[in-house]
Amino acid sequence: MAEQLNPDEKLQLITRNLQEVLGEEKLKQVLQERELKVYWGTATTGKPHIAYFVPMSKIADFLKAGCEVTILFADLHAFLDNMKAPWELLELRVQYYEQVIKAMLESIGVPLDKLKFVKGTDYQLSRQYTLDVYRLSSMVTEHDAKKAGAEVVKQVEHPLLSGLLYPGLQALDEEYLKVDAQFGGVDQRKIFTLAEKYLPSLGYAKRSHLMNPMVPGLTGTKMSSSEEDSKIDLLDKKEDVKKKLKKAFCEPGNIENNGLLSFVKHVLFPLHGEFSVKRDPKWGGDKVYTAFEDVEKDFAEELVHPGDLKASMEVALNKLLDPIRKKFETPELRKLANTAYPDPSKTKAAGKGAKPSAAGEEAELAPSRLDIRVGKVISVEKHPDADSLYLEKIDVGEAEPRTVVSGLVAFVSLEEMRDRSVLLLCNMKPQKMRGIESQAMVLCATIEGEPRRVEPLDPPEGSSPGDRVFVEGYETGKPDDQLNPKKKVWEKLQVDLKLSGECVAQWKDQQLMTKLGPVTCKTLKGANIS
Repeated sequence: MAEQLNPDEKLQLITRNLQEVLGEEKLKQVLQERELKVYWGTATTGKPHIAYFVPMSKIADFLKAGCEVTILFADLHAFLDNMKAPWELLELRVQYYEQVIKAMLESIGVPLDKLKFVKGTDYQLSRQYTLDVYRLSSMVTEHDAKKAGAEVVKQVEHPLLSGLLYPGLQALDEEYLKVDAQFGGVDQRKIFTLAEKYLPSLGYAKRSHLMNPMVPGLTGTKMSSSEEDSKIDLLDKKEDVKKKLKKAFCEPGNIENNGLLSFVKHVLFPLHGEFSVKRDPKWGGDKVYTAFEDVEKDFAEELVHPGDLKASMEVALNKLLDPIRKKFETPELRKLANTAYPDPSKTKAAGKGAKPSAAGEEAELAPSRLDIRVGKVISVEKHPDADSLYLEKIDVGEAEPRTVVSGLVAFVSLEEMRDRSVLLLCNMKPQKMRGIESQAMVLCATIEGEPRRVEPLDPPEGSSPGDRVFVEGYETGKPDDQLNPKKKVWEKLQVDLKLSGECVAQWKDQQLMTKLGPVTCKTLKGANIS
């Protein structure tokens, strides 16, 4: 097909359904001379889910346009991103990603012989690449590195240096993979602009960047591997697909943040050119749409009911997932899935004196080690030596209130803080902040970006100072007397703390609760907790 397309037709196919293209003129120049070289990278962290069909369908477009496509399994990035993938599991997760992504591509009819597959550590540990990492680190400021990774790298209050290196390595990949363009989600835009700014400083060419929109998950927020209700796994059984679709956010007539409609637009139409809606004959019977705009218009006008859309999506999804499920029925791939993603709840504690395995270390990081309690602010004032900080006295059910220094001045007024109920992490090692020792940390929902948004978490109504906060399923564990900063227990557990699409606080999809119900925040859906 590519031989029959002229450069303008190839460009249209390459850029269709993208949200943004940086460097389009450069793409046009390359297409006048030869085929485009493009790469897509994926950090091998959580299990891929159905949203991965969005980049897969674009990869199909690239191949139809004659592009030379490289898929990078970014194993080193997975480790650098606040240790989302333990070092001991990296190789297993790369194997899992390779098998499942190849199965996805086969399920949509993409010929694998037209693709090049590369593992990051095959070249990212070389002498020349390492030297370029050092060269780049001498140019990029901490501010630029943190800003570039704000929407991709897991954000924590005390970021590890590894997370700051992540954007620079992704920029260098463009040179070492010898491509003309990098393809990714629009959430990576700041990393792409960092690459455009700094690669020429190293003597390397500035590349073009192709950006997909972010497809909403089933809850209306970004589809995430760490938010169970937002996604459908590639190996989910048919009954699980039905159950998750039944609970999916899909209001009649509402086309905003509708993950089902987005999937139809960005996956089903590019792949099949049509979408069949199953309806009862009394409502007009089945209808085949050949343009997404018509589906969207009929849904907005309530000519397509959410129940009909969900039932039709179920049929289409299972057709895509059946070949993947079948491939993973083999004992070898079932074992791979289980060992690459061990279930911490089923991992037995290591014997006395035995060195714990990677899975065992994950299991030892139980959230019950955190001493989180409900606190009541009994006094608050500006820090005498820092206008950006509050100095608070907070009742946590002890004989004396805790002294807490927090950086909430820019986000919450004095009036809002007075008499407020908050959540406190009480077993952090006390630390001095502008000369005053802070004896606990107020837990907040945080969304990085411009501007940064922060809201303190809210305990259930009726909670009392000192009420214990626990993660559902971890009610009986005993908190550490004091968290050891060298072990980074808080940092490792905090990576999986976030707000759901319903603003409910969670750790690995399990709710944070008191005896009266779940912990929430007011508005910051999908935010990190720090």
